[in-house]
Amino acid sequence: MLDAKGYRLNVGIVIADGKGNVLWAKRKRQGGWQFPQGGIREGESPIDAMYRELYEEVGLLPQDVELWGQTRSWWRYRLPEKMVREIPGKQTCIGQKQRWFLLYLKSPESAIRLDAHDDPEFESWRWVSYWFPVLQIIEFKCWVYRNMLRELSRKHSEKVLSLSK
Repeated sequence: MLDAKGYRLNVGIVIADGKGNVLWAKRKRQGGWQFPQGGIREGESPIDAMYRELYEEVGLLPQDVELWGQTRSWWRYRLPEKMVREIPGKQTCIGQKQRWFLLYLKSPESAIRLDAHDDPEFESWRWVSYWFPVLQIIEFKCWVYRNMLRELSRKHSEKVLSLSK
């Protein structure tokens, strides 16, 4: 689903282990690493999309996690021109417009299943320090990652104090 400006409505998911680490996943096809994320469907709320994507991408159910927070506003990034694909007769997607969620993994790590969906997005995952992804994510997403992680760490400092060190 695209907004009026051509941004795909999307949710992003940061999963924390409560020890200062977050789940970092390796994409199956491109080989890059990122946080789980996915599009919002027509008529779906951001929170509903987040729980659907949580299951589709990492096999976790709502009872496996605790919602620690979400960003106040939407964060946007534009795709590089070479990645923009125009489809005749359809609106062109120029980037992503994302609402980000911070979750705490309550269940054991064994609950994480990358094969929960018929077409897995990721091939592997690992725990990394809270700020590590900012230095590793592809350049055009870096600004969003840095700012949304900053917002989540400030807004929920009582729960993520160890994450922001």
